This record gives sequence, C-alpha cells and structure tokens, in this order.
Amino acid sequence: MRIVVGISGATGIIYGVRLLEALKELGVETHLIMSHWAIENLTLETDYSLAHVLALADRYYDNAELGATVASGSFKTDGMVIIPCSMKSLAAIAIGYSENLLHRAADVMIKEGRRLIIAPRETPLSTIHLENMLKLAKIGVVIMPPMPAFYHKPQSISELINHHTGRILNRLNLDNNLVKPWEGSPGR
Repeated sequence: MRIVVGISGATGIIYGVRLLEALKELGVETHLIMSHWAIENLTLETDYSLAHVLALADRYYDNAELGATVASGSFKTDGMVIIPCSMKSLAAIAIGYSENLLHRAADVMIKEGRRLIIAPRETPLSTIHLENMLKLAKIGVVIMPPMPAFYHKPQSISELINHHTGRILNRLNLDNNLVKPWEGSPGR
C-alpha cells in the first residue's frame, strides 16, 4: 500500500506525526508533504525534530516541488490523508487551486477518483469553512475532523490521538489495534 500524507499549517501536527508512525508500524509506504507552517508548528507544538518526522516517511517532498511524482495521476497511490488540514488548504482544494504540492497532490486524488481524507482543524467553523467541507464531501472526500471520543474512557491525550489515528486507518482499510470496535449490546 502507498499513501500520501500531507501535513498543513493548522494546529494539531501531532495527529500527522502519529499517523506517520502508525503507517510505518504497519509497513505502509508513505510519501510526505509538509507545508512551511507545518514545519514551524512542529517546533511550536512538539519536541520532535524535523529529521525525526522525515525519517518516518519513505519519501519526503518539498511543498514547492510541483514536479514531484505525487503531482501526477500516473503515480499510483492508494490515497492521501491531510492531517491536520488548515482552512487555507481546505479552501484551495475545494476550488482546485493547486498553488503548492500539497494542494496539487490532493487535486490529483480527486481527479483520479482516489481516496482523500481530510482532517480539518479549526474552531469555530464559519459558513465558508462548512461550505468548503460540504463541497468536498459531495464529491467523495472524507472529512474527519479530530474530534475526541470518550466512550473508550481515554486516560491521556495520547489515547485521544491514537483513537483518531485508528479511525483514519480504518477508513484506509488497514487493520490496527488503536481503535477497539464498539461492542454494544449483543442483540437478541
């Protein structure tokens, strides 16, 4: 399996880092694109070095590198996840404005009919944000904001991040132990 991982400049970069770790643990080939502000947020929000994060991916592309393989539909992938996704990137993707590699790679997923999962990070959401998400959802983009779940009784922030990461892995059809399936009532 080959997945493109985009990390934009929204807060919550730890979600992107954790997804890269999980994909590496599962042996999935990853192609990473980070925006300038994603790199800035890495130092603002975590203790991880850029070298550490880049080492989690099989390939890394500069966001200005519009000639990269992931910018072409002929480069076969199983999908892309943008986590976290800023409202700027969301808007660019929604209108097909490919000003950088992150936006172009997402555009390729859409035009080629491949899986695109976006984890938008913003609150509160304006009507513009919601309309952009709706526009993308109507064409099959999966919108998965990192909203914490509490039915599994998390005891740490890591457990909240792992749960969302596991849900994304589920959407990629990747078995994982980060999310315990809801057992619910056994029925009659």
